Order: sequence, then structure tokens, then C-alpha cells
Amino acid sequence: MKADDLNTQVFEAIRACQDKKAEQLTILELDKNSGAFTDYFVICSGTNPRQIQAISDEIELRLKRAGIYPHNIEGYKQAEWVLLDYVDFVVHIFSQTARRYYDLERLWRTARKLEPAELATKSRRRARARKAARKRA
Repeated sequence: MKADDLNTQVFEAIRACQDKKAEQLTILELDKNSGAFTDYFVICSGTNPRQIQAISDEIELRLKRAGIYPHNIEGYKQAEWVLLDYVDFVVHIFSQTARRYYDLERLWRTARKLEPAELATKSRRRARARKAARKRA
């Protein structure tokens, strides 16, 4: 998958989280040399099981509209920690208690933290560079 396509997909998942009022949104760009099995983690929290499921549903719905389906979904029924695995990125939606307990940000502290705007900017920059290259060709 092209990097800008991936950035667009991750950004769409982030927008879904924001629209459903997810809290403590964190994006981790995992180091390729760390043995990571994916490129990005999107991590957020919900205040109750229904909100956690609503965040998960919104992400899944938006990405399905773009033809992107999760490889795996775990924890939806319990809604303490819902994991949506899109292979190149993984979305983690936690209850506040589970988030403190598992503390993925600490476990993956070598990862680079990104702001949602940085991801959008990366995607736009790559698209402009591709367009310019096509004009030159």
C-alpha cells in the first residue's frame, strides 16, 4: 500500500474517533526497526462501553465506505479494549481503566508520537509531489 493511502486511511480513522468524542487520542508511528508488526497505532479512550462500541462502529463504517475492511476485531462485546486490526495500522479503543493498566504509550515509547494534523499534512505533501512529478513527465 502506498504511504499516502495509508496516511489517508489512518486520518479517516482518527476523524471517526474525534467525531464520536474519543478522549486522549494518540497516534504512534512505530519504528520499522523495532520489530513492530504494523506502521501506526491509533489509541483513544471512551468513557463507557456504549461509547467505546460507537467509536469502533464509526471507524469500521467509514473505512468500509472506502473499501477498507479490518483483518480482525477483538474485544467488541466486552468493550474494555476494542482492537481493530487493519494490518498496516491498528486502532485501540480503551476504557480509561484498561488504558492506564496496559499503557501502550509506555510499552511503545520508542515510537514517534504524531498529531492528527501532521498525518494529514504528510498525506497532502505526498499528493502534491506526485502531481508535480506527473506534470514534469
